[in-house]
Amino acid sequence: MHHRDHDHDNNPPDGSNWELLCIYCHDNEHQRQLEAQAGGSTMTDNGTTATHSPFANLKAMLNSAKK
Repeated sequence: MHHRDHDHDNNPPDGSNWELLCIYCHDNEHQRQLEAQAGGSTMTDNGTTATHSPFANLKAMLNSAKK
C-alpha cells in the first residue's frame, strides 16, 4: 500500500489515503517525492511549486568564466 499524501501516520479507517501500486510504481512515487524535496523538480506531488532554481545564477557564472 502507498500513502497518497506520503504521510505514513495518516491511516484513515476508510483507506482514502492509500492506493495499491505495483512495486515499480511505488518506488517511482517515492523517488519523485525525494527528488522534489531535494530540489530536483519544480513541481511537488501536492501541486506546489518548489523554490529551488539550480540555474538562477547561470548567466552570471557564464559571464565570469569568460573573463
